[in-house]
Amino acid sequence: MDHALSDAYHQIAQNAKKAWTPLSVLSTDKKNAALKAMAAAVLKNEALLIQENTKDIEAAEKKGMAKSLIGRLVLDSKKIKQIADSIRLIASLPDPVGREISKKKRPNGLVIKKMSVPIGVILIIYESRPNVTADCMALCLKSGNSVILKGGSEALYSNRALYQVLNTAAVKAGVPQGAFGFVSTSDREAVKSLLGMKDLIQLVIPRGGEGLIREVAEISKIPVIKHFKGVCHVYVDKDADLKKAAAIVLNAKTQNPGVCNALETLLVHQAVAAKFLPEVGRLLREKNVEIRACEKTRASLPWAEKATEEDWAAEYLDLILAVRVVKNLEEAIAHIEKYGSQHSDAIVTRNKKAAGLFTQSVDSAVVLVNASTRFNDGGEFGMGAEMGISTDKLHARGPMGLEELTTYKYLVLGNGQVRV
Repeated sequence: MDHALSDAYHQIAQNAKKAWTPLSVLSTDKKNAALKAMAAAVLKNEALLIQENTKDIEAAEKKGMAKSLIGRLVLDSKKIKQIADSIRLIASLPDPVGREISKKKRPNGLVIKKMSVPIGVILIIYESRPNVTADCMALCLKSGNSVILKGGSEALYSNRALYQVLNTAAVKAGVPQGAFGFVSTSDREAVKSLLGMKDLIQLVIPRGGEGLIREVAEISKIPVIKHFKGVCHVYVDKDADLKKAAAIVLNAKTQNPGVCNALETLLVHQAVAAKFLPEVGRLLREKNVEIRACEKTRASLPWAEKATEEDWAAEYLDLILAVRVVKNLEEAIAHIEKYGSQHSDAIVTRNKKAAGLFTQSVDSAVVLVNASTRFNDGGEFGMGAEMGISTDKLHARGPMGLEELTTYKYLVLGNGQVRV
C-alpha cells in the first residue's frame, strides 16, 4: 500500500481517538443540540444530497447493478426526510452514557456502582445504503463514541456528501473535530490497514453482504460484531389465522426484499398447506415472486420451480422465496436450526403452547409471533436507528441501538477502607 495513504488512514484513526475523550464527557444537552443541527442540515442540503446521489445511481445503472440493489442506493426527498426524522428521534431518546446499571453496598461500607460508558472508537464498514452514514454518526454521537466510516464505492458520492453535511453541522455545534472520520477511497487495502489498528480502534461493525463480513472477520485484529447473512423464516402453524399469515408472508417477502430481515424461506404445516398455499401463492405471484418449492408444495403450486438443497440456506435478497411443507412444529424448528442464520424467524399461530415452544427453541437474535420479520429493525424497535443487526451473542444481539453502543465500568466509592 502507498505509505502516504496508510499514514492518512492512521491519522484519521488517531484523530478519532484524540476526539473520543472530550466527546465521551459531552453533556446530553450539547449532544442533543448537535443532533438537531445535523437533522436541520440534512433538510437544508436536500438538493446537494440528491445531486450527489444521482451520480451513484447513474454509475450503478451503467454497471448493470440489479434493480433491488439500486433501490437501496436511492436518496430522494422522502428518504432524506426519514434521515432527518431519525436523527431527531435519537436526540429525543435517553442518554445511555452514565446510566447506573446496578448499585450495591458491601458489609464493609463500600458502594459499588455499575455504570454505562462509551466503547471508544468504532469502525463501520458498509455497503450500499447511504442512510447508514447518518444513522451511525447520530447513534455514535449520542452514545459518546467516535466513529470512522468506510462505505462502499457504489455509494461514494452520496456517503461523502452526507458525511460533509453532518460533520460540518456537528462541529459547529460543539462536537470535537475528528470524532467523525470518513475514508473516501475505494481501495480495499484501506480496510486491511484500518483493521490492524487495534491500539486506536476498539470495535468493528461490518454491514453488507456475507462476503464482506467474512473477510472483515478473518482479517481484523479488532473485535468484530457481525451477522453473516439473514436467512429468515416464517412458519405457518396448523393453528394459524391464515388471512393474517398471508399478509405477514407477503409483507416479509415483498415490502423490501433486498434487506437482511426479509423473508427467504416459508414453512407451512401440512394440515393447512392445501388451503393456504394456493392463496398465498397467488398473492406472491402477483408481486412477481419466484417460488422454489419442495414436492409437497408443488402439489398445490405446480408452477413453482423445484427447490434444491442450496435453496434452503439461500439469502436471495430478491423476489425469490423457498417454500417447504413440514409435518409439524418440531420439523419446522429442526429446519430452522439446520438452515437458518440466527437472524429473524417468525411463527404464525393462535396456539400459545406452540408459540411458546417456538420462541424457546429457535435460537435467533429476534423471534417473532404473529408478526413480519421486517420488524427486526432499530427504528421499529424504537431505537431511532441502528448500527446493524447482530447475530453474535457477545457483546450485542439483534438491532444495535444506543444501549448496545455502550459498555460498562465499575465505580467503587469508599471512605478509607483497606482490604484485610
